[in-house]
Amino acid sequence: MEFRKNDLVTLEIEDCGIDGEGIGKADGFTVFVKDAVIGDTVTAKIIKAKKNYGYGRLMEVLKPSPYRVEPKCEFARQCGGCQLQALSYDQQLVFKTNKVKGHLERIGGFTDIPMEPIIGMDELFHYRNKAQFPVGRNKEGKIVTGFYAGRTHNIIENRDCALGVAENKEVLDRVIAHMEKYGIEPYNEATGKGLVRHVLIRYGYFTKEVMVCLILNGNKIPKEELLVKSLCEIPGMTSITINVNKKHSNVILGEEIRLLWGQEYITDRIGDISYQISPLSFYQVNPMQTQKLYAKALEYADLHGEETVWDLYCGIGTISLFLAQKAKFVRGVEIVPAAIENAKENAKLNGLENTEFFVGKAEEVLPREYKKNGVYADVIVVDPPRKGCDETLLETMIEMNPERIVYVSCDSATLARDLKYLCERGYELRKVCPVDQFGMTVHVETVVLLSHKKPDGHINVKVEFGKGEGKVPLDNIAKRAETYKPKE
Repeated sequence: MEFRKNDLVTLEIEDCGIDGEGIGKADGFTVFVKDAVIGDTVTAKIIKAKKNYGYGRLMEVLKPSPYRVEPKCEFARQCGGCQLQALSYDQQLVFKTNKVKGHLERIGGFTDIPMEPIIGMDELFHYRNKAQFPVGRNKEGKIVTGFYAGRTHNIIENRDCALGVAENKEVLDRVIAHMEKYGIEPYNEATGKGLVRHVLIRYGYFTKEVMVCLILNGNKIPKEELLVKSLCEIPGMTSITINVNKKHSNVILGEEIRLLWGQEYITDRIGDISYQISPLSFYQVNPMQTQKLYAKALEYADLHGEETVWDLYCGIGTISLFLAQKAKFVRGVEIVPAAIENAKENAKLNGLENTEFFVGKAEEVLPREYKKNGVYADVIVVDPPRKGCDETLLETMIEMNPERIVYVSCDSATLARDLKYLCERGYELRKVCPVDQFGMTVHVETVVLLSHKKPDGHINVKVEFGKGEGKVPLDNIAKRAETYKPKE
């Protein structure tokens, strides 16, 4: 039977796609249905039809799945932020485990994967310490803020997100009230006119400090001293800044920041390490789970106080400083200059002098430091963006020949691709542990341990004597022989 757009089909949902959509079949025709849950029997309307598969809109749940739960948020279906609120949490963890395992099998070609149980969350809601709220007008002309509907830039009005902290609503109420009172226009993406683009809020989970950053299509906001006075009535208010972004694009943050009140950063902790966080800093959004994530990375790194470690894509030094507690020396690389300044400040803040940070692309800094300056690594920790590692970087990691590589990933597809490359060139997949950082969403972090394949009791060293680019310094060889321990 051939299916067309607007056809109604009845489906038993038997599987779940990587974006959380339910998957069912009608006469052999596969249909992907957003908001359907494994075990549901549903009616869906075909909204796009290809030859052998299509996409459907959920019209009615005829028989709910035993895994279906009532979403906490009334906007869960419209909003693009949460994809899994209708799925019970234990099944969310099953879905995420299978997602990681499936990518490692299909893309990486791995079998008999040494998976550890996924590390789940204790607090399933109000865990996000950061939120960026777009500001606009609705069809009735009212100023609204909230989140974009899935795959659109239409704002779903919601000042009290179930994943965010309670302080968000208090901040947004005061900012919108100020805009209404003084006739301040929200930004209009279509025309490029209007002033207030986004409101960025950060919260120190352990310190209770609050940061507000107003992203403006201009240099200042009218009556800003009155807005500051209002915001300062919120307990924990620590930092109020303006971020200037006059570009006609959908990039949220500009480069210029102006302090309105307080200090330009807030402080928070992960374990025993304190971090200063600015509006532009990359910092994990779920600090409780981040502590578990970094503890697992530290466990896999297996540091005993004599190791030299490279932390690639180090950001503000979040993992670097965690590792520096146990390592002899840690070097971090990050492309954002402001983040490296933060990393150096954070090292000072925590009294950690066994660190060094480099500004630049990891795929350029690491080869330079290795080939020209002879810097080696016992352990490499890499935590790249979603696109994964550049092949040049992977090549240098292979050349540097560290005992262990700890790969922290926010995208299991690019993780699988990079692991395949490394494991075809002398490394072995030893441990894989998914960590749920983002409950109610389809995203999952993964920590992986790779170790070098070596015959027991042997050291294989490819030696090129002499000096100059591409040669291995003799003290490096001695270091490798000194520190190598055959596996038991």
